[in-house]
Amino acid sequence: MDWWKYADTPLEKFGLMFLAIALFVIVMGVILVAVDRPKRVPRWLVTLGFVGPALLFITFGLVIPGVRTIYQSFFDNRSVEFIGFDNYVQAFTQDQFQIVLRNTAIWVIVVPVAATIIGLIYAVLVDRTRFEKLAKALIFIPMAISMVGASIIWKFVYEFRPDQGNIQQIGLLNQVVVWLGFEPQQFLIGQPANTFFLIAVMIWIQTGFAMTILSAAIKAIPDDIVEAARLDGLKGVQMFRFITVPSIRPALIVVLTTIAMGTLKVFDIVRTMTGGQFGTSVVANEFYTQSFRMNNIGLGAALAVILFVLVIPLVIYNVRQLRISEEIR
Repeated sequence: MDWWKYADTPLEKFGLMFLAIALFVIVMGVILVAVDRPKRVPRWLVTLGFVGPALLFITFGLVIPGVRTIYQSFFDNRSVEFIGFDNYVQAFTQDQFQIVLRNTAIWVIVVPVAATIIGLIYAVLVDRTRFEKLAKALIFIPMAISMVGASIIWKFVYEFRPDQGNIQQIGLLNQVVVWLGFEPQQFLIGQPANTFFLIAVMIWIQTGFAMTILSAAIKAIPDDIVEAARLDGLKGVQMFRFITVPSIRPALIVVLTTIAMGTLKVFDIVRTMTGGQFGTSVVANEFYTQSFRMNNIGLGAALAVILFVLVIPLVIYNVRQLRISEEIR
C-alpha cells in the first residue's frame, strides 16, 4: 500500500516520515530489550529479531521488485497485454539496442582492464618511494568525487567552441589541441570515439580503487619470497612478472570483477555528459530512457533483467574467488 500517496501537504509527508522513524526506533528498542534479557527470551526469538528486519527489507526492497520487473518484461509498454519474449527479441535484434549492447560490452572490457593495469603499474612504481603517501593520495582523490561531479568536470575538459575569430577554448583538451596547431574537436559527438572519451572518465575514477587494493596486496607479499627471488637473480621486470603478479592474483581478480560490476551498471557518466545521444547509450541508461522517458515499461523491464543477468556471473565468480583466497590463507 502506497501510504505516501495520501500525504498531500508537506506537513503530512513529514508526519509520515517521523512515523516511520518512530516505528524503526520501537522495533530496535524491542530487539535490544530482548537481547538484554537472554534468559527470559528464547534464542530463536532473539535470532528472529535480528534477522527478521533484514529479511523484510530484502524481501520488500529487492526480491518483490525483482520478481515484478521480470513479470513486467513479458508485457507491452502499458503492462496490459502479454507479449512473451518480444521485448527481449527487440532488445537483441534492433539496431538501436545492438549499439547499446555493443557499447556496454566495450565498457565492461576496456574499463576494468585499463583501470587495473594503470593501478597496478602505479602501485608498483610508488611502492616504498619517498613520496608514496602523497602520490597515492593524488591518484585516489577521484574516488572521493561522485560520478555526476566527475562527469561535469570532464564535460568541461571536453568542452568545444567553434574556432572563429578570437573565441578562446574553455575546454582543456581542445585548448591543448589548438596549441598543437590543430582544429578543435567535438569529442562527445563523433562516433565511436565519443564512447572511449566517456570511458576515460570511469577509468580515471576507478584507477584509485585498483591502486589501493593492489598496493595493499603487494605489501602483503612475504619478505622471504622477495629475498629468495633476488638471490636467484630476479630483478625489475622479471620480479614483477614471476613474483609480484602471481602473488597478488586473488587481489587482481577481485579488482577486475568489482570494477566490471560497477561498469555494467554505469549510468551517471553517460546521462550527465551525453544523455545517451550520439551512439553512447549503455544498458543502464537505456533502461532509464525506455522506462521513464518513453514510458515503455515492458521494454525497460526487459533491459533491467538483461542487466541483472549480466551481473550475476560476475558476482558468483567474485564470491568463489574470495572463498578460495580465504581457504588458502
